[in-house]
Amino acid sequence: MAGTVARREPRRRLTWPEGAPRVGIHLGVAKGLLRAGRRARQIGATTLQIFSDNPTAWRRRPEPPADAAEFVDYCAREGIAPVAIHASYLINLAGSAEPFASQSLAGLIYEVQRAPAYGATLVNTHAGSHRGGGTDAGLTRLSANVSRVLSETPRGVRLVLENAAGGGDSVGSTLEQLASILERVSEHADRLAFCLDTAHLWGAGYDLSTEEGAIGVLDRFDALIGLERLVLMHLNDSRSALGSRSDRHEHLGAGQIGIRGLKAILRDQRLAARTALVMETPGMDEGFDVVNMRRAWLLYGGASELPALPPKAFRVRRTQRPAAKRVSSRS
Repeated sequence: MAGTVARREPRRRLTWPEGAPRVGIHLGVAKGLLRAGRRARQIGATTLQIFSDNPTAWRRRPEPPADAAEFVDYCAREGIAPVAIHASYLINLAGSAEPFASQSLAGLIYEVQRAPAYGATLVNTHAGSHRGGGTDAGLTRLSANVSRVLSETPRGVRLVLENAAGGGDSVGSTLEQLASILERVSEHADRLAFCLDTAHLWGAGYDLSTEEGAIGVLDRFDALIGLERLVLMHLNDSRSALGSRSDRHEHLGAGQIGIRGLKAILRDQRLAARTALVMETPGMDEGFDVVNMRRAWLLYGGASELPALPPKAFRVRRTQRPAAKRVSSRS
């Protein structure tokens, strides 16, 4: 009929088949926790990572946001789990300089103790930097502080240590160093778990660009630590060169790591029952959260190619904040 405008069928909400891993994204909560939960459901996320407060400040709010209880109920009702809190970028458990060392310990204890108010069962923190004290001293200090935090961690919450890309004086950039931390933790080790960030692995020299390489890293982690402790992975592509010790996140399948290795991780059935795969890809607040969720969904389904991204995808704000990371390294 003349004058009739064809209607575009709305895209159905992305759903994951039975047996799929928990896949989600880090979403901002500046406009409210409940809004983040609803956005997670809208884009098809089945797990979620958030900041509980400003990630570049020591000062923490005395109480959870007013909508925290609604957020917890909503995520439970919609099956969005686990919920992970990413601790402040400023926290450095491997450093000795004061007042940063004391602030780091107190800050992380505060994060794990209030995690239940957010419905969070995981609190993720970077391993930190020895700041010139030497790797072994940094690992020893980190492990002692981890033990302190674990002794204050509520039941049902796990502290999660994230691997580093290896830049500067960072610790925890190799699987062997992560295993060493676990060996040095004296108490409550059952509450300690780990996060592998694929962009950090790539920066540290682990070649994840092939199925064999990606599965090999998981096999090595299993041999040294045990996959039961790999409760979280940050599924990010990288703009950096392999072994560059640099950490620059990219959209899934559009960076140096590429499709094959990321697809192998998504499809590894050993992870499906125990590991949440969370993306920290660019432009989360600019509509690219749904784009990357769909790219993960396609890779899990076996896609060997992904849709081309528009030029603006490579101009959006990056998730990593260099200024924040520089502040963190001082401690």
